[in-house]
Amino acid sequence: MTAPLDRFHELFGAPRALVGMLHAGALPGTAHARDPLDAIVETAIAEARIYRDAGFTALLLENMHDRPYLNGAVGPEIVAAMTAVAREVRRAVALPLGIQVLAAANREALAVALASGASFVRVEGFAFAHVADEGIIEACAGPLLRYRRAIDATHIAVFADIKKKHSAHAITADVSLAETARAAEFFSADGVIVTGAATGDPCAPSDLAAVRDGCALPALVGSGITPANLARYARAQGFIVGSSVKRDGRWSNPLDVDATRAVARAFQELDGR
Repeated sequence: MTAPLDRFHELFGAPRALVGMLHAGALPGTAHARDPLDAIVETAIAEARIYRDAGFTALLLENMHDRPYLNGAVGPEIVAAMTAVAREVRRAVALPLGIQVLAAANREALAVALASGASFVRVEGFAFAHVADEGIIEACAGPLLRYRRAIDATHIAVFADIKKKHSAHAITADVSLAETARAAEFFSADGVIVTGAATGDPCAPSDLAAVRDGCALPALVGSGITPANLARYARAQGFIVGSSVKRDGRWSNPLDVDATRAVARAFQELDGR
């Protein structure tokens, strides 16, 4: 079995990854749906090209505009739309692509990733339960990895959020972040994601250190990365960037080309490239 850090290196072609968020427009049937799917695809491709040209090394497609989210599953219209967007992005931009389907629709994310040729998924509620905006999110590692095996998708990496943003963790208050990371490792995650309290909020560098010291999995910082603070997370293997590269630093706005370049420069300077 390939060691987690080696698998991470193989997936991204380097020891570290800079991952740009593609926030797909509100999809068919959701509360804020407005644009036709072709327009959503065109926007996603245009932003993927901006990330690529700036020097980002991977992409992550997420249905964040579909708020308010369903809990733990989505309908076939969302799976179909996400697959259509992901396949076109993959066709246009040759960077590793990840999939996240909110909220905690992790089986659906795996199905989209398999059908579109994506390389990884970001999942919620992998180990332990928590209370999110959408309600109680139950642990899913067992069913999810069995499903991954059943659909012959074991080549798709699973990166698990731990003590994730937009959630209350009182029911696991006696379980530390490091212990949660070790549980994700024991349950065979391919990496863990550490975040701040909400989208755009930075995580504490001490949280990243606790995770890196507590398990052998690759650790990604999943919120709040900016050109000014990226170097504070030098122990991370991956950086997932969304809000700070949008106009005015707001996740729902279009990409800011200069901001994407600034983050990419900070990433390249981290290893003296």
